Amino acid sequence: MSTAPTPSPAASGGLEPNIAGLLCYSPVGLICDIIWLVAEPYKNNKFIRFHAFQSLFLCGALFVLFIALWILGFILGMIAGPLALIIFPINIILFFGEIGLFIFMMIKAYGNNKTQLPIIGAMAAKQAGL
Repeated sequence: MSTAPTPSPAASGGLEPNIAGLLCYSPVGLICDIIWLVAEPYKNNKFIRFHAFQSLFLCGALFVLFIALWILGFILGMIAGPLALIIFPINIILFFGEIGLFIFMMIKAYGNNKTQLPIIGAMAAKQAGL
């Protein structure tokens, strides 16, 4: 008894893995991450799962970082009002760095690369089963 080959996601009406990986880091990435982790045929593709988890972990880490900076700015503002302005240029630099990182990861995912970011990349690989 032979088994039929499993069709690729594109052959079964889905996206190519590199396009799905790219979408994980796009502006609609959080929505795509959740969809890719629960919907067929994407949830069985380790490449897509890796990028979905890495994107989720990256968004979570950035959220925590910006909350910490907001709290630090609040504390500095309570000590002396103008000190809170120190946080503004830091937030601007981090914002543009975040955009650059997401564009870089989109390019890498489109090229079928599993580029692991420090710390969260290992966590994502473990979750994806790599």
